[in-house]
Amino acid sequence: MNLNNIEIPDFIVRELYHDHLIAPTPGMSLPAARSAVLEKPAPVAQTAPSLPLTPAADGSSTSSAVYKFLGHNRRKVTVLVQSPGVAFLPDEQLAFLTKMLEACRMNIGDVAIVNQASAPVNINPIKQQLQPSYMLLFGIQPVEIKLPINFPLFKIQAYDQCTYLYAPSLDELVSVSEDSKILKGKLWGCLKTMFEI
Repeated sequence: MNLNNIEIPDFIVRELYHDHLIAPTPGMSLPAARSAVLEKPAPVAQTAPSLPLTPAADGSSTSSAVYKFLGHNRRKVTVLVQSPGVAFLPDEQLAFLTKMLEACRMNIGDVAIVNQASAPVNINPIKQQLQPSYMLLFGIQPVEIKLPINFPLFKIQAYDQCTYLYAPSLDELVSVSEDSKILKGKLWGCLKTMFEI
C-alpha cells in the first residue's frame, strides 16, 4: 500500500479540518482569504467541564467521566462500540457504520461514536454528557454499561427517555459469511423500526 495514494472520504476531511479549510467569500481573492485566516488568533484549547461526583447505586461515589467521541451528536444518537487498539473504529467497521447511517438518512455528524475499549462506559455519565435519545450497543451487553435492565439482541428497548438497541459487534457484522448476512438483515429490520424509515 502506497501512503501517497490514500483516499480519505469527504466526511472525515470535514471532521478533521472543519476550522482550517479556506474558502474565500464572494468577491474575496484566495490570498486575501488566507491572510484573513492567518490573522485570526489561534483557538484556545478547551476541556470539557468535569462532572460532579455522583453516588452510585451501591452508595459509593464515582467520578463522572468525560468520554471522547467521533461525530457531532446532532441527532442525539450514541453508538457504543468495542474496538481495542484504535481510537474509535477500524476502517472497515467505520465504512460499514457509515453505510448503515446513510441508509438511516444520517451521517457521522449526526451521531457520537464512543469506543468502550478506550474508556469503560457507565450509563449515568454518558447520558449526562451526550443526552442520547437513541443508543446503539454493538457487542456491548446492557449490563456492561451499568444499565439497570437487560434485554436480548435485536430487541428495541425504551428506558428512561432513551431507546436502546443491543446488536452483535461490528466485527461480526462486517465479516463475510452467511451468519453475517442474517445478522445484518435483523439489524436493518430493527433500525427501520427504531428510526421510522
